[in-house]
Amino acid sequence: MLAAAVAAGAPASAAPARHAIVGGKPAWTAAAADKGQVAQNNAVTARVYLAGDQAGLAAYATQVSNPQDANYGKYLSPQAVQAKYGATKAQVAAVKQWLAASGFKVTAENDQYLTVTGDAAAAQTAFGSQLHSFATDGHVYRAPVGALTVPADVADAVLTVTGLSTAPSKATHADTLPGPGAAYVNSGPFSSYYGSNPAKTLPKVDGRTVPYVIKGYNGHQLRSAYGAAASGLTGKGQTIAIVDAYDSPTIASDASTYAHLNGDAAYKAGQFKEYDPATWTHTAANDCGASGWYGEQTLDVEAVHAVAPAANIHYVAAASCYDADLIDALDNIVTNHLASLVSDSWGEPENASDPSNDAVYNNIFERGAVEGISFDFSSGDNGDEVANSGTKQADMPAALPWVTAVGGTSLAIGKKGNYEFETGWGTDVAPLAANGKSWTGFPGNYQSGSGGGVSARTAQPWYQAGVVPSSLSASKNGPMRVVPDVAAVADPQTGFLMGQTQAFPNGTVKYSEYRIGGTSLASPVFTAIEALAQEKQGFALGFADPAIYARKALLHDVTDHPFGPNVQLAVARVNFNNSVDASGGTSTSARTLGTDASLHATKGYDDVTGLGSPTYWYIESFGIRR
Repeated sequence: MLAAAVAAGAPASAAPARHAIVGGKPAWTAAAADKGQVAQNNAVTARVYLAGDQAGLAAYATQVSNPQDANYGKYLSPQAVQAKYGATKAQVAAVKQWLAASGFKVTAENDQYLTVTGDAAAAQTAFGSQLHSFATDGHVYRAPVGALTVPADVADAVLTVTGLSTAPSKATHADTLPGPGAAYVNSGPFSSYYGSNPAKTLPKVDGRTVPYVIKGYNGHQLRSAYGAAASGLTGKGQTIAIVDAYDSPTIASDASTYAHLNGDAAYKAGQFKEYDPATWTHTAANDCGASGWYGEQTLDVEAVHAVAPAANIHYVAAASCYDADLIDALDNIVTNHLASLVSDSWGEPENASDPSNDAVYNNIFERGAVEGISFDFSSGDNGDEVANSGTKQADMPAALPWVTAVGGTSLAIGKKGNYEFETGWGTDVAPLAANGKSWTGFPGNYQSGSGGGVSARTAQPWYQAGVVPSSLSASKNGPMRVVPDVAAVADPQTGFLMGQTQAFPNGTVKYSEYRIGGTSLASPVFTAIEALAQEKQGFALGFADPAIYARKALLHDVTDHPFGPNVQLAVARVNFNNSVDASGGTSTSARTLGTDASLHATKGYDDVTGLGSPTYWYIESFGIRR
């Protein structure tokens, strides 16, 4: 009763001690119209996450991840992590008692959180903040109007609460091509390797003949360019988990067919496994668009197998694209130790994400670090996010401190599979003029590029100190986390050939292949390289960023202008107007390399490619005992 009276406006002197928890008013509410407090009987379903020993967990996660620490690589089992750092029975009992007294009913629970139902009055009593309605982008959503707090006697047991905001908190995948609901076919002409087919009949760029886009690199080319082939490593004995929303019904046959047609090793019995939830949710095209995720999953699986052909692949599906379901998929990996390497090709702009999820994600990643699990996240495909959202920002969860954020490059591979050069991935598009003699408005309009930039919420982690320039990390709150950490091929103009079952306009549904890119490609490629490094090292990398930053000199230092500041690289691309065939005509354009919004790939660490891309010596260095 006292807590309710305080929330309603009782004198501060009567208030019991309360402590702040992560979360509160989301950033998106700043530009929304506050419509006032919601009705007190407004239904609320939330998750109350349990804290346990967060300080101890973070401290040990740092030790086992630091190659210079005596505890480096001394990982614990999931059971040991829960026993040592999870919430105690007494803490759980205290939280339940407090929630019941506040007006909530516990409807489900596990080791990490309690699901509760109640109303806005209960939420205000429990968490010390009113819930208001906010109008934004033609919708009205509920959200806390202020900071969230809990009573002092349960402060050590409550990590955060999610679900108080009703704004969709969901991830998008970087696969911007249609899923199997609508086929996509690349139009030629193509280059089989970079520069193999010069566009001699098209206008030049800066006095140079541009090549046609790559048809699509295969695993042999990527393994050669990034040093995997020379290392002789295949990922044997390693297990990579891939997390996406939903599960393509044709993924197993598509992956097998692709491997057979493109010279990759055949899958062995049990090498590929799927872990699906009991039900799927939010599948509609105007919500998560379930079938649109099939291409993402297919790309991830085929790219991992192409680069690390002997690694086991565990596909762990989320029930939807909403954060809560993706969190459950990640938690499944950690709780059951399904893999030691995880690739995640999804995310959302930081300001659109729910800040209460930060602590939940971090807890999963810290527990993973203590178990020896590495998490990679694509940094996004919208550059600085200004063109996409109107605000310069990084993406989540890539900007969190316990993951490896993977940015994107444009990769030039030579005739013999040799690495020629890379630029940061950033594409401006200029259409061919009607007379065919020039590129209209070259370099054209910005289309897409590697996500990156500085986080507004995550402080600079220790491994970036002294490496990331202060010009990138500085803020009014001190140095902040900058992404990405590393990079790999992502530019769709120099992308990967993938195979997928698609539906064609004539009614046929069949397997076909097309070129694709995005940091959705970069993440699985880099994770596959990590599988080789882990094979070389002989034990799990765990949270890999400290080891990666210690090896920064061994990575390709990628810049936007590898041939000098005055040389603008570009390629020519022809598209089918109807995305399938030439019956609707074609469109020709010049597409630049290395022009990523306001982000720039420069010498040393940068906010497009991080420390750089993999090399043979980077992989080999994991075999050196320090």
